[in-house]
Amino acid sequence: MDSKQDVLALLRGVADGSVTPEQAVLELKRSPFDNLGYARVDTHRTVRQGASEVIYGAGKTPRQIAGIAASMMKNGSRNILVTRLDQDKADLVAQELPMDYHPVPRIGVINPQPHPQVGSIVVATGGTSDMPVAEEAALTAEVLGNRVTRLYDVGVAGLHRLLASLDELMQARVVIAVAGMEGALASVVGGLVDCPVIAVPTSVGYGASFGGLSALLAMLNSCASGCSVVNIDNGFGAGFLASRINQMEGLPQ
Repeated sequence: MDSKQDVLALLRGVADGSVTPEQAVLELKRSPFDNLGYARVDTHRTVRQGASEVIYGAGKTPRQIAGIAASMMKNGSRNILVTRLDQDKADLVAQELPMDYHPVPRIGVINPQPHPQVGSIVVATGGTSDMPVAEEAALTAEVLGNRVTRLYDVGVAGLHRLLASLDELMQARVVIAVAGMEGALASVVGGLVDCPVIAVPTSVGYGASFGGLSALLAMLNSCASGCSVVNIDNGFGAGFLASRINQMEGLPQ
């Protein structure tokens, strides 16, 4: 029972008599989570929220990651995201389950399947060093079914590089601005576009950047309206939120 469509199909089966009420109750009673001992896999996440559970790879063993993903696949999940996944763990998981691994953002996609992409999300970075976080955001959004445009190394030290991509920025439903150092990119982008801007501070920078704290505070104090801020280096959170906004924008009023 991986989606609202599955629930609707079950209820239609009861309505047309092809499924008995008892069978439907049994199907719906299937535990809303699968207790593996080391994890309780939320098998109804897609029904409630429109997207399946995401596996945070850091701190988990390859066997735990594979076990959680196998449980999700048993319940119909596809394109299962595994974030913060190191290469060594990825190699071991890939021996058990089909997976595409992306080393720059350290993301694995288990049981990868083609899917349509909608709308327009732009992911922009202040510099090339911000790419791991930006790619985490971009790949998260793509796996969730969004069309993503990447504008990398368009920071304020060379503002003409950003201005050369105004067409892409103006057509976006959401912009994710990823920057370390002083974090000024989000304010600049926020002053140019008419869509929501999600600012992502990164830990890129010298000593007084305090591991991204300077960029975080600068983004929180942005004078540009329509900017929101996620945690330091939280590309996944930005990509997920951008997906929600982008796909809601595409719904008929």
